Amino acid sequence: MPRDLKLDIFPHIFPPAFFERVKGIAEQSPSLAAQIKRWLHIPVLWDLDARLRMMDRFPGYKQILTLSLPAIEFLAPRDKTPELARIANDGMAEIVAKHPDYFPAFVASLPMNNVPEALREMDRAIGELGAKGIQIFTNVNGRPLDEEEFYPIFERMANKYDLPIWVHPTRTAKFADYVSETKSKYEIYWLFGWPYETSVFMARLVFSGMLEKLPDLKIITHHLGAMAPFFDARIGYGMDQLGSRTADEDYTVILKRMGKRPVEFFKKFYADTSVNGSKSATRCGLDFYGADHVLFGTDCPFDPEGGPLFIREVIKAIDGLKLKEDDRRKIYFGNAIRMLRLALPDAPAAKAAKPKAKPRKAAKPKARKRK
Repeated sequence: MPRDLKLDIFPHIFPPAFFERVKGIAEQSPSLAAQIKRWLHIPVLWDLDARLRMMDRFPGYKQILTLSLPAIEFLAPRDKTPELARIANDGMAEIVAKHPDYFPAFVASLPMNNVPEALREMDRAIGELGAKGIQIFTNVNGRPLDEEEFYPIFERMANKYDLPIWVHPTRTAKFADYVSETKSKYEIYWLFGWPYETSVFMARLVFSGMLEKLPDLKIITHHLGAMAPFFDARIGYGMDQLGSRTADEDYTVILKRMGKRPVEFFKKFYADTSVNGSKSATRCGLDFYGADHVLFGTDCPFDPEGGPLFIREVIKAIDGLKLKEDDRRKIYFGNAIRMLRLALPDAPAAKAAKPKAKPRKAAKPKARKRK
């Protein structure tokens, strides 16, 4: 395996056909129209030739494609989103098929406001198109993901496919910073709201018991696990006292059920290195999760240069930490190859992704014949 291989597991893209559809929807939506204005100034997001030229500037650099915001379910009602998801996934699969040296795989998007269709599209994207996981967002149009309706999504990914779930934060300016106001000012909803969104998503899965029910669940959180690494001791000592601040509900039963400290469940998540090149934040995330749970990710192309800046700065931050070579390789490509079961040039052939076999019932011991 070449030393300079770097698998970016969280860059974003708009496949051409999907982008044209989104632009059509945006014409009828003032909130989306503002986003379109920004997107049109980021050619790497939707112009594949521009993306390939940019990627050529970084030796050994490859991308696992994920769809850009907005979430599929934000774009249309439940009867329309399945088609949008198919267009997006078909578009990413086509790009991977045409340029496998640049894009070893893609991550499927789902119409999360229509769970039966989301499950159907999951099966199609993974089983027929070769997707190596799914991307969801921290809420479904304001609904938390630990609601019972969404459980089959997590259950199927953990128990049938054993592939990761990518989680991207989502929140708009309509989520006000104060109850006395009607919108968030100064883009605070994005700056601090998105890391909060991810952290809340993680906490809801931890305390709802999702990670206990599905011990094989693999979730990759964007932006290095958001607030969890920095607040490790706050989560630790704070949630060791879960229930002490609540009078109308007995949360102490949750601690008894868990069997170990809540902070240990937060460490079960995976995280990407997308912290805009902050060396101290990268170190903090690695200290919390460990090298086995951190994967190289950049958030390309949403930087001031429209693509290359985050790639360059994230690489600089990781290399500046002077990591052990084995840890460095895990972060840049080893963890991704293992979790996604990828087969790359000059890499040991990875086992093909197969649904998990149902455990067999233990055979009853044969009765010994009496002599």
